[in-house]
Amino acid sequence: MKLESESNQLTLKDFPYIVQWKEDRCKRCGQCTSICPVGAIKPSVKMIRTVESEGMLPQPKVRVKAIHIMEQVKDMEHYCTGCAMCQFVCPNEAIEPVYNPQNRFFHFKNTSGEPYRRGGRRNDPNPSTLDRIKFTRISMLTDPALDAGRHEFRIRTYLGRLLQPHDLPLVSAGGRIEIEKKDTFIPPVREIFPVIIGSMSIGALSPPMWEGLAMGVAYLNEVEGIPVVMATGEGGVPSRLLKSRYLKYFILQIASGYFGWDEIIHSLPYMVEDPAAIEIKYGQGAKPGDGGLLMAQKVIKLIAKIRGVPEGVDLASPPTHQTKYSIEEAVAKMIQSMSMAFGFRVPVYPKISGTKTALAVLNNLARNPYAGALAIDGEDGGTGAAYNVSLDKMGHPIASNIRDCYLELVKQGKQNELPLIAGGGIGKKGNLAANTAALIMLGASAVQVGKYIMQATAGCLGDELNRCNICNTGKCPRGIATQDPKLYRRLDSEKVAERLVEVFRSCDVELKKIFAPLGRSTELPIGMSDALGSDDAHMAERLGIAYVC
Repeated sequence: MKLESESNQLTLKDFPYIVQWKEDRCKRCGQCTSICPVGAIKPSVKMIRTVESEGMLPQPKVRVKAIHIMEQVKDMEHYCTGCAMCQFVCPNEAIEPVYNPQNRFFHFKNTSGEPYRRGGRRNDPNPSTLDRIKFTRISMLTDPALDAGRHEFRIRTYLGRLLQPHDLPLVSAGGRIEIEKKDTFIPPVREIFPVIIGSMSIGALSPPMWEGLAMGVAYLNEVEGIPVVMATGEGGVPSRLLKSRYLKYFILQIASGYFGWDEIIHSLPYMVEDPAAIEIKYGQGAKPGDGGLLMAQKVIKLIAKIRGVPEGVDLASPPTHQTKYSIEEAVAKMIQSMSMAFGFRVPVYPKISGTKTALAVLNNLARNPYAGALAIDGEDGGTGAAYNVSLDKMGHPIASNIRDCYLELVKQGKQNELPLIAGGGIGKKGNLAANTAALIMLGASAVQVGKYIMQATAGCLGDELNRCNICNTGKCPRGIATQDPKLYRRLDSEKVAERLVEVFRSCDVELKKIFAPLGRSTELPIGMSDALGSDDAHMAERLGIAYVC
């Protein structure tokens, strides 16, 4: 923004972060200015005027000298986001961004008629519903509790439609179980870990970040024996992955932009493994009913090749599939066509935003034999392409949405037949295993986690004080959500993989610690809501769980 006079410029008090610089500590090495991803600080020269007197009969003399200083830029295009990378590299602790609670920055940010868009979390400091749920059914004398450290556990769930025993086309013949009719359709099912790495695309994430997650997933499956799967997000994947044996650990997503699907379709004849599943994205929790945007600065040559688009253009993903006008048509076209493309060997399911219309979608899917699951993304689902108004005011909390859908399946006698996958704000306060267990007991068969994985494996800096949160701009200081080589070279993909493995090993142990007192070891306590309680009476009544205080 160009201003004509100093009186019209913003002061540092108007900005969300003020950079505190200690002149006596600073050695003017320049590391802080070189690492700042937004150009919020710059070296400058300040003229100091002093009046000095010397000698027996001093005569005042005016002296002017120049000193080198570090100056904060008072420009809205280069404002300090508080990422603290300058503080991280400073050898003398001479610089630090400090949050300014009196800031009026959002009053001035809208200078071009565009709503304020940012990455990161919702602006909600209050505890989520999931963090106010406790596990209150502890088996001791009435039922046999288990020892989480010594008992054998199998923390697994199923992705794909599970037929009821009487619906299975099986017969017993000669002591063997055989398929009664060879041409009978049996839905494909995958056994997976109940925590899925949610949809984060190549393009939204940097190459080292995505590669680190992929390496960690392969290690978890092949070395640790934990069958974690990862959703690719809209945008496709490199062809070498599509033609490799590691494809079986990935859920391929097709969304309204259809990015990357030419590459996937062309690779079908060369695939040596089937993907874990196909996810058809109709909505995301943080921006329900609104389309996403990958900004042009992120569409580098590699991303353009994978997505099959020109380099350096904005990529808008429409809010819905433009060729489908109802859930019935979407089921008929998308689910069945994707099932046919992979020879009915791969589970296919839609992902929708958490809304009041989720029950309508569920009822339609429950009648469709080809629907493999239903993924619901609650209002806290993170995305770098959402406006603040979407993050703060749009969507439906995931806990009550999943609970309503599960109880609807119970009424139809189809609970656990159509798996429900919950997402949105899981692990928001760091309680990944506890939030997962709570949603499972409310009716989910699995959960999808995205932002927590970024925070835990790569040190994402975003927080509720609007710190950093520039994922959408391609200037991520950690190198997580950027396509700038100068920034993403800061990220070590092997370290990301190592930390991912530790996250899931820890989650596996914590889930055992939660399920052991319930007496569950070989199957998940899906829908076991009598084990839950809340200290909020209205919340407890809404979810149909115990009120405890």
